Amino acid sequence: MDFLLNFELNKNQLLSFVNHWLEARPINNYKVAQLLCKLIPASCPFERDISLGEYTFHIPSLCKLNPFYESLIILRFRALNYITEQSSISQN
Repeated sequence: MDFLLNFELNKNQLLSFVNHWLEARPINNYKVAQLLCKLIPASCPFERDISLGEYTFHIPSLCKLNPFYESLIILRFRALNYITEQSSISQN
């Protein structure tokens, strides 16, 4: 039983560490910012409405179940901000 408790504790610590690592990454390279924006989707790609005749089935998004979803969206937003700032600097 102690093994399971330690496993859960270690898993939570690992998830917390990865979340903090993602949130602390500085974005200071235009190419990296572009790559992040291409790799991280703006919205959850799995949510779908499927129509079969007069019936419509809704498949909900599972992104909210991903423990890194918020951190990845924040990282993408920071990358977009960096691209916007660099574009406005280069235009001046």
